[in-house]
Amino acid sequence: MRIGILGGTFDPIHIGHLLMAEQALQAYQLNEVWFIPAATPPHKIGRSITAAHHRLEMVRLAVLEHPQFRVNELEYHRPGPSYTVETIENLHSIYSENDFFLIIGADTVIDLPNWYKIEKILQMTQVIGIHRPGVDLSKISPSVAPAIRWVEQGIEINISSSFIRKHIHNSRVLRYVVSERVYQYMKEYSLYED
Repeated sequence: MRIGILGGTFDPIHIGHLLMAEQALQAYQLNEVWFIPAATPPHKIGRSITAAHHRLEMVRLAVLEHPQFRVNELEYHRPGPSYTVETIENLHSIYSENDFFLIIGADTVIDLPNWYKIEKILQMTQVIGIHRPGVDLSKISPSVAPAIRWVEQGIEINISSSFIRKHIHNSRVLRYVVSERVYQYMKEYSLYED
């Protein structure tokens, strides 16, 4: 099978994440997209993030009704920081019959040269890049540019988890950027309200 993997902090998961997954699914004829929430993202160590169990549950709720979206808990159960290279190695050893495609936004493509063992990641998986508003693609390093397969003519949406956390008190805005189930979960557990 052709499996897209979309990892992240998902603090919270929003329509932009789902749209990225759907565009990659269609553009590259993927069978499924696996959302992989990181319990301890290495780039967020020392920063305040929502508890991993809440982020995992919000991802479950967000993908519940999509027949080709799944949640993979590999990074959730891993102690310590979750590095993408380790996740891809684990996925290859567990699901060796599958081809994996790493789905990332253009802003993340720019940062790829800074990733832990990026050369190995590029050997083990194909990278699907999703355009994001305001990202200058000329900043992409020549060391990674040839490895990126872009979703052409995709829908660009300018939304981020940090925007959602900042605007949590405006419920009319939030209802349209997170799924109703995620919105209700956020309200039930008073997430992002402090």
